[in-house]
Amino acid sequence: MSLKRLALLAATVNAAALVPIPAAAAPTALPPQCSGTAPITCSFSVAPGNYDVTVDIGSPTKAASTSMSVEARRQVLSAVSTTAGQVVRTTATVNVRNPEGQPTGQGGNGTAGLQITFSGSAPAIGSLTVTPASAPLVAYLAGDSTVCDQPTAPYTGWGQLLPARIRGGAVVANYGDSGESSGSFLSNSALFPRMKPLIKSKDLVFIQLGHNDKTTTASAFRDNLTRLVNGVRERGGIPVLMTPPVRRLFNGTKLTSTALHVNSKGVDLPSVIRALGKSANVPVIDLTAKSKALVESMGPSASQALYLTREANDNTHFSVHGATEMANLVVQGVRELNLSLAGFLR
Repeated sequence: MSLKRLALLAATVNAAALVPIPAAAAPTALPPQCSGTAPITCSFSVAPGNYDVTVDIGSPTKAASTSMSVEARRQVLSAVSTTAGQVVRTTATVNVRNPEGQPTGQGGNGTAGLQITFSGSAPAIGSLTVTPASAPLVAYLAGDSTVCDQPTAPYTGWGQLLPARIRGGAVVANYGDSGESSGSFLSNSALFPRMKPLIKSKDLVFIQLGHNDKTTTASAFRDNLTRLVNGVRERGGIPVLMTPPVRRLFNGTKLTSTALHVNSKGVDLPSVIRALGKSANVPVIDLTAKSKALVESMGPSASQALYLTREANDNTHFSVHGATEMANLVVQGVRELNLSLAGFLR
């Protein structure tokens, strides 16, 4: 998808979630929890949990362009352009936890409470309220560095972009963590053991592991994923298996077996995931197949823009553009499977 088409999609998505309000009713001063101009930063002293953030975007006196992110670079609203005198209201449900980024604290623990940043070429906001969310649908993410809330640009996990596609009433809780395999995600006390007690009936848990299972046998990989699936179901949640996105490793115009996650033991990890989905009756989003089609269609040169090839000679981790594209593919999979989260997509 071209950048122009992405921009048009973002504008359409945002417009569907915005409610015009009378500009005369909009306050001209920033809320007391906020400061700055570009960006505008706001801090709310709240305990870990899920919160509805309702904000009036725009200005009674000037044109503005405003985006919103929370915590560790999680995008919850793409840039919205407003004319002078145009003010619109939107609500997003956000997840607050400690640490605010990666659950094991990689990259730092962040700041306690809820941090909100309004960016864009000319951000402008009015009224801003933060209230506890009432039983939102939670989409938990169990994954690795390609999923997680990356603390430092340009590294970006697709889980950081997914919240921008979801309207209020549902929330993404990203427990992705750099370097995790199927085994370590199960055993690390900051990861599945911490997530599992929080899962409520009907919550979704998206499980995308495999990048770091380079030496895992097929049986161990299947057993680890089965334990994750069973643990989610014990809580009444709905597991969703995901095959991992491809690495950008080409042989000519086609991706290599390593790019497609055939590991050093000769295990085709995505095939194990697909088979487990069938045998255990678990929905599967085949992100390997979807990302393979995208990356190969772009070719060895253009596909560099999805990864950090130029910036860091890194063909595994995503740029903001690449993470956005992967989040779009995840949304596509949610729609195809008609998961409950589909009803909350912007």
